[in-house]
Amino acid sequence: MITELGHFALILAFLVACVQAVVPMVGAQKRWPGWMAVAEPAATAQFLLVLLSFAALTHAFVTSDFSLRLVVMNSHSAKPMLYKISGVWGNHEGSMLLWVLILALFGAMAAWFGGNLPPSLRARVLGIQAMVGVAFYAFILFTSNPFLRLAVPPFDGQDLNPLLQDPGLAFHPPFLYLGYVGLSICFSFAAAALIEGRVDAAWGRWVRPWTLLSWVFLTIGIALGSWWAYYELGWGGFWFWDPVENASFMPWLLAAALLHSAIVVEKREALKSWTILLAILAFSFSLIGTFIVRSGVLTSVHAFATDPERGVFILAILVIFTGGSLTLYAARAGVMQAKGVFGVVSRESALVANNILLAVACFVVFVGTLWPLVAEMLFQRKLSVGAPFFNMAFTPFMVLLGLLLPIGSMLSWKRGKLGRIFRQLVPAMLLALAVAGLFWTIQTGRSLMGPIGLALGTWLVAGSVTDILSRIGQSRDYRRLLRLPRADWGKAVAHAGLGVCMAGIAGLMAWQQEDIRVAQLGEPFTVGAYEIELQDVQRVQGPNYFSTMGEVAVREDGREIAHLYPEKRDYPVAKMPTTEAAIDYRFLRDVYVVIGDQQTAGGWTMRVYIKPLANWIWGGAILMALGGLLSLSDRRFRIAAGARKTAPARGVPAE
Repeated sequence: MITELGHFALILAFLVACVQAVVPMVGAQKRWPGWMAVAEPAATAQFLLVLLSFAALTHAFVTSDFSLRLVVMNSHSAKPMLYKISGVWGNHEGSMLLWVLILALFGAMAAWFGGNLPPSLRARVLGIQAMVGVAFYAFILFTSNPFLRLAVPPFDGQDLNPLLQDPGLAFHPPFLYLGYVGLSICFSFAAAALIEGRVDAAWGRWVRPWTLLSWVFLTIGIALGSWWAYYELGWGGFWFWDPVENASFMPWLLAAALLHSAIVVEKREALKSWTILLAILAFSFSLIGTFIVRSGVLTSVHAFATDPERGVFILAILVIFTGGSLTLYAARAGVMQAKGVFGVVSRESALVANNILLAVACFVVFVGTLWPLVAEMLFQRKLSVGAPFFNMAFTPFMVLLGLLLPIGSMLSWKRGKLGRIFRQLVPAMLLALAVAGLFWTIQTGRSLMGPIGLALGTWLVAGSVTDILSRIGQSRDYRRLLRLPRADWGKAVAHAGLGVCMAGIAGLMAWQQEDIRVAQLGEPFTVGAYEIELQDVQRVQGPNYFSTMGEVAVREDGREIAHLYPEKRDYPVAKMPTTEAAIDYRFLRDVYVVIGDQQTAGGWTMRVYIKPLANWIWGGAILMALGGLLSLSDRRFRIAAGARKTAPARGVPAE
């Protein structure tokens, strides 16, 4: 009964979305207040109906209702409760239901918190958001129905993919979806602005919080996925340039560019056309990611195995919304005339450079991701584009971005003075050079990557501190720091987080040590500064798996500093093994241990890695997300465009 209610609620949500996509748009065109007012209750009703549908599917997983085909394919009665719940979105159909739930949530939030928007703009935003919803409701109901029943239910299910049975993967997809599905509301704002032919400072202020919220969720989601890959897959890497990883990273880059570009629209009413284009492209790349994951055109350990029909349907959605919005942009962008004039040396110019670097970096990742497909289609050649290409092609843009950020964030609007900024940043520059020299001396004869990465990270962190301290002026009254807007603190924390992340990546890639051998019980061996000893191996039974668990002692200078328990698990239902690395986390390094198979001659295969600064990567990501949240809590974001109520800002009319 509950399953049928969920299916019925999903159909009703589809019908409500159809109404929401048509009635408010007609009302906005005709200036009929009653028709425009339909958008808000429709958005709320749509969200509640999808929430009911999602809750019904979750109930089926929690109660192990094996009359439902999706539960049979992705669950098992012996599975822990956390993974029964995460199994709801650990598959194609359930993840698409989560997709439309978040889409409806952002539409409802725009209705709830958009009271300061002009009625016609609000109606168009909610109408366009509903159009996207209609397309994906149709996709789910006609090709990916999660509520299909089985005539003869089996006794038990086939279990969830063991790689997904991990806390990191339980939380990674929801955050990721909140990020790149959240960009849909930015797309809706952009398309609505094109239809109205009006973009002004108030529009920039409305768009920024939604972009910032999506970017924060994307940051958390990508960081969780990277951390999961690091400790779960047993390869010891944090990023593999996998097509599906790239599918979430590309919208993140464009969302970062959009966030900075919207600042220029809000502060100076410049870069209007470019900001609109970024909003369209950011969501379009989210749709491209959805296509990559679900079409089967590219091979990835993260991709859902789907049939061509689904891929064609998603491709049609991508073409309609991306092609349609770009056509509208070509027809209307000419009227989005910029008002603000600024000099070559100014914060506006620095933000333009920021946008160019982020957009080109995204294009590089896009080309590298799709080139194997293009080469196979056009030249009948099977190619593989891996980490060496991405590292060489992508890294220079990030280095330039890191060098630019402290300078650009301190420049004045309209016209700045580089000499004054450089004088303020001299201590940060000297500190960065000192760090580079120190690490170059320590690691004599090795790669420049580590010292340069540490220097760049120091430059960003010290530059952020300098930026904050410059706000207290000549008075040196440090109490003024407490009165600074949270957006200023958020910017500094996020930029510092990027510096910490860059330093961590450089340190890990430059100084990692690896040892692979057959380890004998009770025979210590040395890796770097550490002594490793495999003391015991036991067979352990988990709730739905069997495990080979090693007991490993880690010593430094003869003193035991950690006891680790690496595992190799076997899931009999899914018939799939997994590797569970054991990691001794420390501030400056990780000791990473993986146990493999027993050898016929005796002993066990073991891999040991010493990973300097590994935790800085995720610590930096946390700081970036925290900086975004601090900015989002700024009072100026909460009141949004409240001034619009009393004095409508003059935009650029369409005709």
